[in-house]
Amino acid sequence: MDMASPGLGILRQHLIDPVICIRCNTCEATCPVNAITHDSRNYVVDAAKCNFCMACVPPCPTGSIDNWRDVPQARAYRVEEQLTWDDLPAELSADQLTALGVASEAERPAMSAPSAADITEGLQAFNSAQYGATTPPWSAAHPYTNLYGPKAPTTATVVGNHRVTEAGFESDTHHVMLDFGSMPFPVLEGQSIGIVPPGVDGSGKPHHARQYSIASPRNGERPGYNNLSLTVKRVTQDHQGNPVRGVASNYVCDLKVGDTVQVIGPFGHSFLMPNHPRSNIVMVCTGTGSAPMRAMTEWRRRLRSSGKFEGGKLMLFFGARTPQELPYFGPLQSLPKDFIDINLAFSRQPDTPKRYVQDLMRERAMDLAALLKDANTYVYVCGLKSMEEGVVLALRDVAQQAGLQWDSLGPSLKKEGRLHLETY
Repeated sequence: MDMASPGLGILRQHLIDPVICIRCNTCEATCPVNAITHDSRNYVVDAAKCNFCMACVPPCPTGSIDNWRDVPQARAYRVEEQLTWDDLPAELSADQLTALGVASEAERPAMSAPSAADITEGLQAFNSAQYGATTPPWSAAHPYTNLYGPKAPTTATVVGNHRVTEAGFESDTHHVMLDFGSMPFPVLEGQSIGIVPPGVDGSGKPHHARQYSIASPRNGERPGYNNLSLTVKRVTQDHQGNPVRGVASNYVCDLKVGDTVQVIGPFGHSFLMPNHPRSNIVMVCTGTGSAPMRAMTEWRRRLRSSGKFEGGKLMLFFGARTPQELPYFGPLQSLPKDFIDINLAFSRQPDTPKRYVQDLMRERAMDLAALLKDANTYVYVCGLKSMEEGVVLALRDVAQQAGLQWDSLGPSLKKEGRLHLETY
């Protein structure tokens, strides 16, 4: 921090711990005032934009977002500085603050927090993230989180790796199965783990973990075993279409049976499925956002086949560029029609207009509205951040066309843990 000139006031600055952060983008996606940004190394908070609304704190799966430092107001840690950190800076003592020109605690005027009107104004503009629940459904099972951290990961063995998109097409997506042996690693549908790639980055620092959603149900990809599966797409270009080689995705997609990987987590305490009978689940996803949806669907399928579930409805809206690039396309076709209502959207089919998941939602407005009227319906959205606003707007439009008041329904879905957004 640049200490060139003293500041008279004190700021309780909001910071993100780079050691604990798993770079999942939840905080940036949730922030209503765009105060959080990131580069290839760190996620950071811009002190000039942060209004202390705390919207980003509850959704963070690791707690890395909940860190604060008292600093001179005029000397807040700059974004550029935070992006270089490997660790959080130490707390400044009262003597250090005084030496920097900050008034002693007894002499300081009371700091005014942002007004309720300021915070409400930031939250009430149509920002799809504001409707995402940060609490789980009331009937969800209890999740275990952060059993293994970045400084003490556990080891899993690869027991399977096969491609789940058609060969010869650009989207190379893999279904990877990991076994934890005798090491406890309990997970639920909707949770995620972190994979730590071996080696170092361009700065000579060890690679940080990358987060992947679990694609298998709570009793394992192979029922009764301490294993799980992931859905991982090989990254070969960035969002602008420039060629890149994703460090973790290529590492995971190239794993062989018998290889071992370093794993941290599990993470996630809110994007969890309901357990109570007659609960309906609406799933909206694109690409590898299908992972938690596969987990939920498979758990329901197993319950159904064992006769242990009374059977709420499952409705899936799944988008990809083409059928060949849609993960699990083949297995989806074999699921019974009376078990799950499947709606597929393809945006790059030859000689066919582009269709996205939100288009399908509007086409199925009558059936979707009937589910939204049911207090036992839970909606899950997972995929690229660019889809989120369109999907939530489609939900709003479907609700309003059915005579439902979105101004009350939207906040209720959030408060009751019935609309969950996990985009990246």
